[in-house]
Amino acid sequence: MSDLLIRRGEWVVVCDGAKALVLENAGDLKFPNLKTIEVFEQENLATRDLGTGAPGRSFSSVGTGRSAVEQTDWHDQAERSFLVELTKYLDVALTEGKTKTMIMVAPPRALGMLRAAYSPALKSAIRAEVDKDFVKMPVHQIEKQLTGAA
Repeated sequence: MSDLLIRRGEWVVVCDGAKALVLENAGDLKFPNLKTIEVFEQENLATRDLGTGAPGRSFSSVGTGRSAVEQTDWHDQAERSFLVELTKYLDVALTEGKTKTMIMVAPPRALGMLRAAYSPALKSAIRAEVDKDFVKMPVHQIEKQLTGAA
């Protein structure tokens, strides 16, 4: 990871589809000090535990053919919903002036889901995106990974 400069007061949002850490730099550019502002978590159930039953079947309009209907990916829907709620929280924080800029850190798949939910204001406030999965790391380790500190 290259040396990422994190401004004083800037938020670093580290997330995946089930957990998000909202961190703020209480330090400065040279000596960042990330502090946890908020932690969001959702229970990460398997798709089989979220669904209601076997996938349905449809009948052909001509003849006697039948085909299976693809099962809904409830896990994927839960991740999307979680990330959409996160972007709503970040939008409110921007509107209320809690931060002016932020850095998003998430695995590529989650970043794609997040981008689809960005409002124009949130999109312009995001100074950098890092496609890494750091959400399970302790905060001091995230800080080191982002800034390239030894």
